[in-house]
Amino acid sequence: MEAIVYEEFGGPEVLRHATGVAVPEPGPGEVRVKVAAVGLNPVDWKRRYGWVEEFYPTTFPAVPGLEFAGTVDKLGEGVTDLAVGDEVLGWTKTGAYAQYAITGLVVPKPAGLSWAAAASLPVAAETAQRVLDLIGVRAGETLFLHGAAGVVGSVGVQLAVAAGVTVIGSASESNHAYLRELGAIPVAYGDGLADRVRAAAPDGVDAVFDSAGHGVLPVAIELLGGEEGAAKERIATIADVDAEKHGIAFTGVMGDPDAVRAGLTAHARAAEAGTLTVRLADTLPLKEAARAQELSETGHVRGKLILIP
Repeated sequence: MEAIVYEEFGGPEVLRHATGVAVPEPGPGEVRVKVAAVGLNPVDWKRRYGWVEEFYPTTFPAVPGLEFAGTVDKLGEGVTDLAVGDEVLGWTKTGAYAQYAITGLVVPKPAGLSWAAAASLPVAAETAQRVLDLIGVRAGETLFLHGAAGVVGSVGVQLAVAAGVTVIGSASESNHAYLRELGAIPVAYGDGLADRVRAAAPDGVDAVFDSAGHGVLPVAIELLGGEEGAAKERIATIADVDAEKHGIAFTGVMGDPDAVRAGLTAHARAAEAGTLTVRLADTLPLKEAARAQELSETGHVRGKLILIP
């Protein structure tokens, strides 16, 4: 089969477009999927650099990619809830940048959801929901979401707003109109951020979701009362690996599989209905994976990059 492979840590140049790669076989409880679309995530190139081995240990040769959408091609022993030909979306165990992938965690793809839209959902929706649950944000509260125009951030905005939460979202000014469309109150990045958040939320902020990093955790602590009074359990980050130094939760690992399946099923239905969207930046062929990761690394891509095998 066709796949993207790398055999050492490094820059985009270590990615190799290979043909003749062995097609993986599903084990007990697994299914093989013919991949129709792959969602690219920043963690893909962070893994390529070897930066997140604590959470995602690598065995070489490695195929990048966590999330995909496609059609069930073969069932492993004991799988009774899926059939060959079912259209699904979810996470792969063997790497998504390939024509075929093995997975044990998928949900049905709604018929009205495109392949690209389906492949953009698993990581962003699960991550956003996990953080919102972790910090316990609820109806009537105010959330500050740093990096609100990014893929995970924008999904977090939508989920929080739908739950009755007021969202103050930081983003570059070029993304402020987009955040207003999603229901958030936008504020600009940079010096004076805490003051701008306070102006937008005069009654205060109840929780903080950091999806962008860039040293915002001291601001988050200040917004929740300072080092002595901050309720740090109501702050979480997916982007700042120094979180522990501040007494803040860093969350990078998926939760309970049954809860994840239930959540993704609900999010996929919401996406089909148009009440949850992921902005798509571009679609590229699988062989251009290195270029796609380079684009992602710039930090200037608006929305999700999708690869098509």
